[in-house]
Amino acid sequence: MRVLILVIMLLPALSFKGQIVKVDLQASGLTCSMCSNAINKAIRSLDFVDKVDANIKNSSFGISFKESHMPDLDLLKKKVEDAGYAVANFWVTLNFSNVDIEDEKYIEMGSYSFHFYRVTKQTLNGNHIIRILDKGFVSAKEFKKISASIKMQRSATVGKRVYQVTI
Repeated sequence: MRVLILVIMLLPALSFKGQIVKVDLQASGLTCSMCSNAINKAIRSLDFVDKVDANIKNSSFGISFKESHMPDLDLLKKKVEDAGYAVANFWVTLNFSNVDIEDEKYIEMGSYSFHFYRVTKQTLNGNHIIRILDKGFVSAKEFKKISASIKMQRSATVGKRVYQVTI
């Protein structure tokens, strides 16, 4: 019985190779403080969002999350789009613990799978910022350029979302 309890307690730790600490995104198409406010309100409506710091000067939003909640990165992007704007840049700060990465390597984190692009072989520890390169997470012009140079992977593992990322 004790072994079963220990296994159940360790399962969450084994399934995560990192933790999402925060997200920084830059929106495009904003012209005034009311635009920024619309995005801010949309993001704050998500149950996993703890705090949003808006920077009107560069149209960016720093987003932190409630403890014990796994943020939905696609839903964050969708909220910006639903407010009538586009995401121009999307950075995720992850806390890594001895995670080996290299070009074209996948790492899994919860329900996500990250496919690394144009990175050098290294072991990540502590907080590192990764940039999502998928359609809708970068400008349309940049996505066109990126997608021409890499094979965008749709799924590495059945049922898991794959994000194309770089450091």
